[in-house]
Amino acid sequence: MAELPPQLVVRAYAPARRWFTVGAIAIAILSALYAMFEVGRYNAGYDSLEALRERSRLTEQLAQRDAALDELHGKLAHLETADIGQSRERLEVQRTIGELQAQVASLSQELAFYRGIVTQGANASEVKVQNLSIAAADEPNTFHVRLTLVQPVRPDAVVSGNVTLAVLGQQAGKSERLDFAALTGGKRREVPFTFRYLENIDEEIVLPADLKPEELQIEVRSSRRGVAPLQQSLVWNVEAS
Repeated sequence: MAELPPQLVVRAYAPARRWFTVGAIAIAILSALYAMFEVGRYNAGYDSLEALRERSRLTEQLAQRDAALDELHGKLAHLETADIGQSRERLEVQRTIGELQAQVASLSQELAFYRGIVTQGANASEVKVQNLSIAAADEPNTFHVRLTLVQPVRPDAVVSGNVTLAVLGQQAGKSERLDFAALTGGKRREVPFTFRYLENIDEEIVLPADLKPEELQIEVRSSRRGVAPLQQSLVWNVEAS
């Protein structure tokens, strides 16, 4: 009996279907795991959607705060620039006012000097005040007064006499006049002089703390008979140290 040939088995081979099946299973497993993870977080009290909303809200608030800060910084820079400009203007105005006041005081003092040296007739004073300076001393309310006396008429002769000082000002809302004795604490009532060409007189005076000085009165009396005394009222102006 003849032997039969072996049976031929034909099988279909589809690799694409197998990979598709494996991928679908893997996706299903990952989806299941992520779903379990979200369920676990939700059960623990975490809501991802609410967290996203809160994050979006906070981001918007931060953006609004940044915009407000930028606006405030701009306003601050503008105000600082304006304040610097105004401060400079005020300083310039104050400096100009100070210069003008100093010029007025200087001119007033010069005018008083010129008025004081005008002579009329033979009775004119034989001594005049050439220069005057007032400087603050180290002690409070204490001042150094320096006078320069000259002889304008007869510089070849010796002249003698005395000088007295007085200060006019406001004290307790009233006009007050302090004579030389009051200015020196009763130590001196006059200052004698004798010279031919010129003489410098230096005196220290003390004012009350509440006195606001306005004028310095000077009276120069000659020892010669028939010579009129020289009287001058000068604006109180303390030299800058």
